[in-house]
Order: sequence, then structure tokens, then C-alpha cells
Amino acid sequence: MEPARATQAMNYKQLLETEGVFVLENVLSKSEITQLKSDLQKAIAQEERYHGSKQYGDYAMVLMCAQYGRSFIEIFDNERLMRPFNEGMSPGCIVYAYTSSSMPPESGNYSVRVHVDCPRMIPGYITNMGATIALDDFTEDNGATWYLPRSQERLDAPSEEYFYANAKRFIAPAGSVLFFNARIWHAGGQNQTPNWRHALTINMCRPYMKQRLDIPRMMAGKDLSWASETALQKLGFHSQVPASYEEYYVTDRNQRKYKQPVE
Repeated sequence: MEPARATQAMNYKQLLETEGVFVLENVLSKSEITQLKSDLQKAIAQEERYHGSKQYGDYAMVLMCAQYGRSFIEIFDNERLMRPFNEGMSPGCIVYAYTSSSMPPESGNYSVRVHVDCPRMIPGYITNMGATIALDDFTEDNGATWYLPRSQERLDAPSEEYFYANAKRFIAPAGSVLFFNARIWHAGGQNQTPNWRHALTINMCRPYMKQRLDIPRMMAGKDLSWASETALQKLGFHSQVPASYEEYYVTDRNQRKYKQPVE
């Protein structure tokens, strides 16, 4: 079974609170897909060199995509991608984690277990929201994601038998995005084809929460003068904790380390 498609006119927050998940098609253009795939393939190879082999548990998962090229940062200027995050959570939401979710040929990846991306649950309040961004067509054969609708308030993991009997699959063309409450139980499939299946996954959190990696500190040495304020805000550059009295008492709002809207 395929997931319900959403439209621009739909209430994304309501969909996340009820179904827990929805799909938007045509979020990325063909040129965006081409550039992101090219940059992602280079990033995967670079992380393989960092680990010294392919024999590590997160093989094919780029840990922090934003450090590997402009395309991974410019994606935050895509209004069609950002709007569901801003409406589903708040305009102040920031990146918690930003990884790839690529399936190597004839293999699975770290996501194949039935799991949630957020261990905490606050009834009626979304702390984290995810998006799986398809850079290739997602099909039954190449490991399309499984997910269990309306499972976002379920604390206990469903049995595999129950999960696969009731789950739906993210079967959609490249450029589509699966948006989901990070409390949804889901699992990656198995890629049974001889080709890579590439995807990105962005997990957003509230701006007062800690990121999985301290992105501003991690990217401190990079020239980001070209990056938009929107991209910098989403990456957490406007959600930093002051490190001195001088940073805390600065009067120019543009110089503040934390300048997010009050939720």
C-alpha cells in the first residue's frame, strides 16, 4: 500500500498529529536531484576513506551532510521542503540530524530494523520531525521505507509480524519527500537491485534542544558567507548558547548567539 499524498492546501500539522506521516511529490527539481546525488556519492566515498573500509555499521550513511557541499545547505532555501517543518513544528525549528539514507546495491542499511527516530514522547507535542528525501525512485525492489501510520503515540515496539502486516510503504518518484512525526515506527527495506538507491534524511528539533552534533562549532572553519539566513537558522547558527558575558549582553540583535522566535 502506498502513503497518502498531501497537497499545498493541506494542514501539515494536523496530518502529523493524526496520521503521523504524509508525502509530497515534486519537492526537488531535476537539477537539484542531479547535484545532490553527485555530491552525496562523493561524501559517501569520503566517509569510507575516513573509516578506512566499508566494514562499519553506518556504511553509506553520511553522518552530517551539510559539511560536504553547497547543495546540502542550499536545500534549506527550498520553500516547499521547509514549509511542512515550519508549519508542523515552528519556524524556529533547527536540524537535529542531517544524514544520508542510501541503500547499497543488493543490501540494506542501518535503518532496516523497526524503530523510531525520537525516543521521547510528549502527548500532543512534537519534539522532532523527519523528512526522507528521495534522490532516486523509491520502489518495492530497491528498499522503499516501511512505516506504521498513527503509531506516533505507541511506546512499545510492534512485533515484526504486526508491523509488516499493517505498514505502508513510501513508494514514490525521485524528488518526493516522506514527512513524518519522528515518533512513527518505521523501517528501511532491502535493496534487491544492482544499483544504489540514494536518499537524504533531515530530522528537525525545537530550537532550544541540543543537536546530535554541534553543527555551528563543527563548521566553524568553513566559509559560509554565501549561505542564506534561512539556511544558517535551520543549521542552528541562531540557536547557540552564549559563551561569555560579552556574548550574553550584546545589544545588537544581529550579533546575538540565540535569536529564535519565542514558541
